[in-house]
Parts: sequence; C-alpha cells; structure tokens
Amino acid sequence: MQTRIQGTVMPVLEVRLEPNESVFAESGELSWMTSSIQMTTHTQMGGGGGLFGMFKRVVAGGSLFMTEYRAAQSPGEVAFATKVPGHIVPISVSPSDEYLVHRHGFLCATPQVTIGVGFQQSLGAGIFGGNGFVLQKIGGSGTAWLELSGELIRKDLAPGETLRVHPGHVGAFQASVNFQITTVPGIKNAIFGGDGIFLAALTGPGTVWLQTLPISRLAHQIAEYLPGSEGGSGTGRATVGGALLGGIVGSLLSGDDN
Repeated sequence: MQTRIQGTVMPVLEVRLEPNESVFAESGELSWMTSSIQMTTHTQMGGGGGLFGMFKRVVAGGSLFMTEYRAAQSPGEVAFATKVPGHIVPISVSPSDEYLVHRHGFLCATPQVTIGVGFQQSLGAGIFGGNGFVLQKIGGSGTAWLELSGELIRKDLAPGETLRVHPGHVGAFQASVNFQITTVPGIKNAIFGGDGIFLAALTGPGTVWLQTLPISRLAHQIAEYLPGSEGGSGTGRATVGGALLGGIVGSLLSGDDN
C-alpha cells in the first residue's frame, strides 16, 4: 500500500492498493477510484461486528454502514478528499497507542482499525448543534487518516502540563492525554465573554492536534449570509443566536452540565 496527500487548502488522500489490499471509510466519503477497485458496503468494518459494535460506532458520530475498498486482481487507486478546508493527518494505531478525535474527524483506515466512543457529554441545547460533545476513539491496529479543519497546531504536553482549549478547536490527541470538560470561571465571563461557557482541559503526557476552524463557528459565520438573515428579515442570525443563548441558560441551570 502506498499513500500520498495532495493539495493545500482542500487536500485529498490517494491510496494505491496492491491486489487484495483494502481500506474502509464511512459511506459517502469516496472521491474517485480506478476500475480495479471493488466496493463493499456493510456493517462489519471499524469494529462494527455485532449490534453492540455498530451502536458504539454510531454513538461516536460514525455511520451505521462502512464501505470497504479493495483492489481485486490488479493494483488500483482510491481517493478521499476533505469536506472543508483543512489537513489530512495519518496516525499509526496499536493497542498501546490509541487516539481520540472529534466526532467527524475520521476519514479512512486499514481493516483492523476500530472506531468507538471515547468521550460523550451533553453541553445543553443549542451547543454543538444540540448533540453535546462527542469524541471518537480510534483503536485496533493499523493506520488511520484523520480530517482536521483549518490550520493544524501540534502541542506536545509534558506530564502534568495542562492546556485549556475551546472544545471546537480540539482536533485529536493521544489516549494518554487526560481530557475533561470544564466551565469558564465567573458568570460574567460565561455570559458576556463571547467565548462560550465550556473549555476542554487536556493534561499530558501526550500529543494534541488543535484545529483552527471549528465546524460550529464556520456554520455560524455562514448562517449570517443565508437568505432571511443579513439584509433580510434577520431570522437566520436570530435563530443561531437564540439557540446559543438557550444553550448557555440551559447549561447554567442544569445540575448535570459541568
């Protein structure tokens, strides 16, 4: 198997497979492939064997079905492009070296890689699209490729070193890094600070990859230019702002949101 990442702002991963080699990705991720590649869509890849395995993958933000791309009788090529401006990051996975990645960060992987729930916490209605904060756990053995949005910043944390990050900027990190969701100190900071009410606390040892373009912020910026928002009735901005405000109030009043 040979791979190369091409492009800059919107990169694409091209994978050249020898006969009987394969990779898998979520359904709908394919960009292009040669005629020698065979597609098989099923629920068995990514640790999805059995109902419980499929459930863990779906809860982690993955799809129920995965598609396997296999070179049949001759070598072939399959490609996966990013959905938003960003970077493609290859990681080597083993039982002693697992990773956690944001819920839409998985691009593709070799057959023995698994996907499950690494972290899940409800952060109140309207925050992160009402889905709470979820991290995928990438385990098993092999190579996986991650899709991280915006520019990529790598931080190598020493043991006990803590970095506090807006949750949307958390792209991926090694499983050795301790991860917790905390609240911004002070009511005024939470309501009027403009940075949200939650921070992710990451404590070393381990490597953290930060992304500069959280999807939630990108969606908020795009919403201002949708029909009925800017220059129209203003309902687009009001809807987004109302959802965020509702999430803040709900999270402050709920005893379960920490």
